[in-house]
Amino acid sequence: MKLSIITATYNAVENLPKLIESLRNQEDKDFEWVVADGASTDGTLELLQSITDLNIKISSQEDFGIYDALNRAIKISNGEFYLVVGADDYFYTNAIRDYKSEIYDSVDILTATINCGEKKISAKNRGKSWIFGMNDYVSSHAVGCVYRKKLHENFGWYSRKFPIVADQLFTLKAIHGGANVKVINKEVGFYNDSGVSSIDVVGTISELYRVQLTLGRNKLMQTLLLFLRIFKNFKKIK
Repeated sequence: MKLSIITATYNAVENLPKLIESLRNQEDKDFEWVVADGASTDGTLELLQSITDLNIKISSQEDFGIYDALNRAIKISNGEFYLVVGADDYFYTNAIRDYKSEIYDSVDILTATINCGEKKISAKNRGKSWIFGMNDYVSSHAVGCVYRKKLHENFGWYSRKFPIVADQLFTLKAIHGGANVKVINKEVGFYNDSGVSSIDVVGTISELYRVQLTLGRNKLMQTLLLFLRIFKNFKKIK
């Protein structure tokens, strides 16, 4: 198995149909879909278990949030590479085909363009990860990135210490540690930016700050950026 699609769910029965439809409509259907569910009670499991036309694997148990669920799903996946997608995200029909066509032995991370609301998001590639974090190298952890599974052997799993932005820490550790990133000039899907990272603005900003310090960035500069981000997003803070 070359590619596994990874999704964490919890009471997501209303969001899943569009994602399921997008997986069914893929031009390349040679993939597995691994769903780590957090013991949903709203019909999510029943919906997933009713699917017979996709190569789906389901694990349902209580967990410690999205990254704990993702870790569980990745560990039971069969793909050499994996691609995270949220329950409220979806792929364009070309996504799996275009990703798989760019998988080579020398590539560790693939990243493509995604749509988020009215915006198109691609890797910035400005050499300023101390400002933009992982988004200097990749478009988005979900929908916009394919990761070589073996990267976790060298750089660890998604950390429980960062419940909102553990993807930032893992991706930056891998890239700074030598992981080879390939940018694909294709649009692959839609990312719904309505999760906890958008709702908990202060939490997200503070975790991004902690990630940069964990990576050894200049504390004075990062502290200044922290206050600038809080000021910039002041109206969004609840």
